[in-house]
This record gives sequence, structure tokens and C-alpha cells, in this order.
Amino acid sequence: MFLGKSYFTWRRYFLWIFNPSIRYVSSFRSEELTHLVATHKTPLYRRLRNVDMWLQTNKVTNLTLACEKLNGILLKPGETLSFWRLVGKPTKAKGFLEGMVLTNGSFTGGVGGGLCQLSNLIYWMTLHTPLTVTERWRHTHDVFPDANRTQPFGSGATVVYNYVDLQIKNETPHEYQLKVRVGESDLEGEWRCEQSCPFKYQIYESEHKIKQEWWGGYIRHNVIMRSIIDHNNNKIAEEFVTENYAIMMYEPLLGEGTKNS
Repeated sequence: MFLGKSYFTWRRYFLWIFNPSIRYVSSFRSEELTHLVATHKTPLYRRLRNVDMWLQTNKVTNLTLACEKLNGILLKPGETLSFWRLVGKPTKAKGFLEGMVLTNGSFTGGVGGGLCQLSNLIYWMTLHTPLTVTERWRHTHDVFPDANRTQPFGSGATVVYNYVDLQIKNETPHEYQLKVRVGESDLEGEWRCEQSCPFKYQIYESEHKIKQEWWGGYIRHNVIMRSIIDHNNNKIAEEFVTENYAIMMYEPLLGEGTKNS
């Protein structure tokens, strides 16, 4: 595990520096671009079974530090945004705290934990823009049930420094600006552009199924699709986004309840 992680970490450093085919974003702009293209927010605090709230409190600190590195980034035509190249390695020396980290179907504490909420937010917003996701990783395990879920299963993007990254390329002729911030109760984000977007995007899931495997556990599967709609509400295209498989870490079937007499 150590040798594999070291290999992929240094391989990523090498690609960041020496890959001539990728031009990474480097510009910031404090003033907002005129047109709002996509916006989203997610709660900062959730009551999760067996998860101490101090991990979520620390997560908010980690998100605040990461947002400072990303807020106002200007993604010009032909450029690529790399989540980890901008945020950098989360360390105690930089002020990052121990937050919740999902690993191998369970959770533990780790410095910088909780930043997946930010990568999830950026990925979900990006699906509602003409920008192109060039690298995205999915969770291999479904850890928590769907209570209060507002997005389709598997519509996030996990990140692990630095080889599990989220990268987004601007293949349009217009500049885009990312705005992210920690609000009073929510993590908030926007994609803005110098021009209005001619389309709307609707994200939905299909082929959702839960299957029991021979070893006794359950596998969850779905396909994420995207409809492209013009300003007259006409569907002009339908696109495949991604396909998800995850091992379920909770019992998907409810037991028979006890009837009241």
C-alpha cells in the first residue's frame, strides 16, 4: 500500500510539472463574472450514525481553508482546473484539522478530512455547465443510507491527495469563474461566466438496482445521465455521464415491523 501510494503520488507531481498537453489554471478574479450558470449548496452539519460531531466541526475549518484556495479561480478557454493542485496538501502546519475520512467502507479521522464535500459540490455544479470533467473518481463503498438525500446516488466525486483528483477542462470559448464559500449553515458554490449559457442541464439516474452477491453482501448500481435543454424547454440532447458500482455497508432491506394492537 505504501509503495503504491508513493508511486502514484510522485507520478502526479511529475504530470503536474512536465505534462505539456495540460495547461493548468492560474488566474484569480475578485470581481464576479456577470452571468450565473450553476449554483448549489450542501449542509455543513449532518447527524450521521456513529460519527462524532467534532469531526464535522473540524471539517468546516478544513473546508474554509480549501475554499480560500479555490474561490475566484478563473478558468480560461483551454485551461484545466485540478482540485489538489490548487488546494495543496492538507497538513497541520497549514491549519488543517482532523476530520472524517472514508476508507475501505468505513470512516476514520484524518488531517484534512471532509474535503470531499467540496469536491462533490464542484462536480455536481459542473454537470450543470458546458465544462468538461476530465478526471473524476467515485466512492467504492456506499457507507450511509439515503435519508435526506437530494441528489442521485453516485453523483459525487471523491478526492485523496494527490492522485485521486477532480479535474475540469474549459473546452468552451468563454471564461468561467468558480465561487465557493462556507456560509452560516451550508457550503455554497457557483459557476459564473462572461456570457449567458444557452442551455439548461438536468441530471438524473437510471438503471438503479441493488443486487445481493454470492458472498452475502449487496452491490448498488446506477447510471447517471444528463439532459440538455434549450431556453424553449426543448430537450435537444441526452448524454451519458457515468456508471456507478458500490459495495453497500448497511442492510438495504427493512425487517418486518411489529404491528400495534
